[in-house]
Amino acid sequence: MPSQDELFDAVDALLEEEPQLPPPEERARLREAAGVTQARLAAVLKTSTQTVKNWENGRSEPKSPRLEAYQRLLKGWAAKHSADAAPTTLAPAAAPQPAPVPGAYTGAPEPTDTAQAPAAPTAPERPTRPAGRPARSRGPAAKKAAAPAVDPRFPHGPLAVLDGDGSAYAVGGVVLDCPATTVPELVEWTLRESGLGAPKLNRYGKDSDPLIVLTAAAAVKLGLPERLEGHEQRRSLRLPEDHPAVKQVVKAKWQLTQRGFGPWARIYRKAQGRDRQCVQLAVLSWDALDERSWPGVAEMEPADIARVLGVYAMRVITPRGSTAVSGLELMTALRPPTRAVRDQETGNWVSGYNAGSLGTEPMDPAPPEATPEHPVVVNSGWKGGFLNEEAYQWVRDVDTLSDEECTLPWAVGLDLNTAFLAAAARLVVGLSGPDHFHTPTFNPKIPGSWLADLSHIELDPRLPSPFTPDGSRPTGSAWYQTHTLAYAQELGYDVHPIEAYLRRETGAYLDPWHDRLKNAYVDTLADMGVTKELDDAAFLAAMEQHKQNDPALAAVLSAIKATVKGGVGKLRERPQGKSYKEGETWPALSRPTWRPDIRAAVISKARVNMHRKLNNMVKMTGLYPLAVLSDCVVYPSPGESPLDFLPYAASGKPQPGAFRLGPTPGLAKLEGVQTMLWAVDLMEQGLNPARHIKGGDAVMDEGE
Repeated sequence: MPSQDELFDAVDALLEEEPQLPPPEERARLREAAGVTQARLAAVLKTSTQTVKNWENGRSEPKSPRLEAYQRLLKGWAAKHSADAAPTTLAPAAAPQPAPVPGAYTGAPEPTDTAQAPAAPTAPERPTRPAGRPARSRGPAAKKAAAPAVDPRFPHGPLAVLDGDGSAYAVGGVVLDCPATTVPELVEWTLRESGLGAPKLNRYGKDSDPLIVLTAAAAVKLGLPERLEGHEQRRSLRLPEDHPAVKQVVKAKWQLTQRGFGPWARIYRKAQGRDRQCVQLAVLSWDALDERSWPGVAEMEPADIARVLGVYAMRVITPRGSTAVSGLELMTALRPPTRAVRDQETGNWVSGYNAGSLGTEPMDPAPPEATPEHPVVVNSGWKGGFLNEEAYQWVRDVDTLSDEECTLPWAVGLDLNTAFLAAAARLVVGLSGPDHFHTPTFNPKIPGSWLADLSHIELDPRLPSPFTPDGSRPTGSAWYQTHTLAYAQELGYDVHPIEAYLRRETGAYLDPWHDRLKNAYVDTLADMGVTKELDDAAFLAAMEQHKQNDPALAAVLSAIKATVKGGVGKLRERPQGKSYKEGETWPALSRPTWRPDIRAAVISKARVNMHRKLNNMVKMTGLYPLAVLSDCVVYPSPGESPLDFLPYAASGKPQPGAFRLGPTPGLAKLEGVQTMLWAVDLMEQGLNPARHIKGGDAVMDEGE
């Protein structure tokens, strides 16, 4: 353990002169303002980079003597950087940033510092109006909740739900009067008078555009049709260019993005210096809120819709489309591609690459990482096969069931909370383009795609193979993501790749995305009465009724889970539409975030994590699963509860390494219970019990 004097000397050397621990987000801001990396700070305080990261995420606190040294350092930085210090409240004001390079709006997501806004209240207040505005008695009475701290630039929160009588329901129960009768008037009111918007999620990003959600009555009042019809695909719904509302927008010198005026419309003008002019509209009666992601929300009262979307906006991001779109844009908002830097020759501020991001330019994948219709594949005539890193869809062969298993009365399904999100934690991915290698030596620390033959590995047929999505044994050479081959090594097998596409520049790109969504998931569950402090029996009891306790928060939780699944899926978005021809580009390829290799890394790690737990369950309990579907596993059980078969130590604590119950990502909850006879009957038909264990044809949390 280093002495206090040694640490103080090191801190003084770091500051070059003497340059209460603030909240975690302020610690990170001060360090970044000083231009010091987490690794350098860790070296000075003689600790690990992960420990510094934990201090800045609020996961742990330093202890003496590092505590005093860290306090001294932060006080020195605060003195040096007081001009741009953020307030130490839950709602950080936007930190000053260098003048951005003027340019046209591109439709890219809006990054921001460590929090978009304070945590939303868990119950809406009675709608109120700002002083000086006439009040109307409208909307249902609601439970009183403490008002959250707000960014002074956006006093009314990130969004509002506009009803047909001109009432705009904002977050926290505030109701604003909106006099607009046309779409251009609504856009002007939103930008000039509403006080709506949200601060950036990263210091190098941009503030979030305000969102106006239109009820059916509001849409009609603004001259929009109540419903859009005439298209086979929901994603292609949009107003024709000759519609009066579109003409009004153009006449007022506003622009629409390429997706036009659809359920999610973005209306903007070119940015003028620092002033960004953009408003997002969502039309409820045009199915802007997908029932699968936002169950029951479209039918709620406007004040309740504002509450649901407001909680999501404050904990995740202001919605900008489907939850899949929001999930993808959250990645960019937390890791903006550029930052303002000084040009060494002119001294002017210019746009420069932001380290750790994916940059501004899309990059071609390696051929085995692409899809069969991708131009890289079609134009090169690639015939070498593709990565097949997908989630599990495996059913155990009925012939492998023992008599003892068949006599157990119950089949119990366990579901891992946001398994893809858990896999994204500390996941190192490639940031640069792929380089091609022949007969490389396998390195589990390098992200990429490897051609290898794992067909010689013979594992227990009562478990799925960890190397294939259907759990079958590999039959020859195939492409694998790094995590899959690393797990083969972990199991004790030699790995000799034949070929590889690897990336030299790497980083934990998804870490801030994981941290924000994890906090959103855990905090929302806690608001519903499911907290980390509950023991396993109390946790199961709380999960039985958590959705009934608060349907609005249940919708937020559903949207958070859909954001995880959809965001990962968007990393390899396929072409849409009947007119698409193989070998042509499609819109998603123009994004730097079209990264099928990152998607493969997440899914590979999630599948490996699942197999590791399955393997450990065998070692600890002797139990083998009946089926696995993505993040759901079904076990034979002597009772109807997971408590009847999960491994516990003599002290009563859960055994690490196996499935454990709890509310955080990667831990398990009860998915459903059926009879063993029911499960065996499905297995004999070749059907997957994990797909139906919940009852009916319910779709799994992470998708199928």
